[in-house]
Amino acid sequence: MLGYVVILLATVCFGAQNLITRVLFIPSSLFGAIDVGGFVEPTLPNSFLLMFMRMVVGVPLMAVLLPPVYPQMWGDLRRLGSPEYRRELYLALVGGGLMFSYLALLYVAVGRIAAGIALTLFFTFPVYTALLAWYWFGHRPSPSRWAILGLILLGSGLTVPLTGAAIESWLGVAFGLASGVVYAFYTVAAQKAFETFHPVPFTGVSFAVTLVLSAASLLLWPGDLAGLLWPALWVGGLLSAIATLTGHVLNNLGIRVVGATAASMLGAANPALTAVLAWGVLQEQLSLVQGLGVLLVTVSVGLLSLTKPS
Repeated sequence: MLGYVVILLATVCFGAQNLITRVLFIPSSLFGAIDVGGFVEPTLPNSFLLMFMRMVVGVPLMAVLLPPVYPQMWGDLRRLGSPEYRRELYLALVGGGLMFSYLALLYVAVGRIAAGIALTLFFTFPVYTALLAWYWFGHRPSPSRWAILGLILLGSGLTVPLTGAAIESWLGVAFGLASGVVYAFYTVAAQKAFETFHPVPFTGVSFAVTLVLSAASLLLWPGDLAGLLWPALWVGGLLSAIATLTGHVLNNLGIRVVGATAASMLGAANPALTAVLAWGVLQEQLSLVQGLGVLLVTVSVGLLSLTKPS
């Protein structure tokens, strides 16, 4: 049960991360009292900029905060240089590349189609995770878990607003789905690494690789940096880094306990949770259909903790 609680806490952090990113892109009203946000245009170069700022704050933060949580972190990282830990090193580097890739694909999708649609397409990843875990680890989902997964995805789909910008590009749809596929590979690679490597240093390597790749992306696709409100962006970067770091550490710890498939099923509740947080923090109204979706996801996640993998 503890593993499921850890994954749900990670989902709360990811939902907060989504809200912070949304506020940075779109003017919002916090608790109906404070007008804030809309600091940068929602373009691909600006998305890379926010990713870089998140990681340039998150990596040093990780280096300071995580060793007390896992005192062996630096020792594990040093051991990655030895031939005996070559497998763990490769998996950690692959995890970092996959983390950057799924974020980059998701940003492209958000830039081409409505953000809610892109997020829902991304959260089809539990299906791919279940298939990959079945293929590589022999973790065949039970019929009850397949049914619960379907309910979670249905509930998450119901939380997506039906008004606003429609799909403008099938390429954006492809990127949204591809981001879910890449994230599924990330969760399965993480589960494989956690057989012999602790989640905390694995997460640290993933963050460091993402920082390097996002910096390289900024050099390749520089945006217009003139006139940006840097203090607000750095505050957003700090808050986003805290939410992202906490979410990934808790998620990876949860994967070690309950496995990638169950963790990804719980993670599918993210769009519903984001809708609830947006309702409470940004005063965005939930329609009846969205409320039903939130209820369906909540009940399904509760049922998931009572089922067995196979």
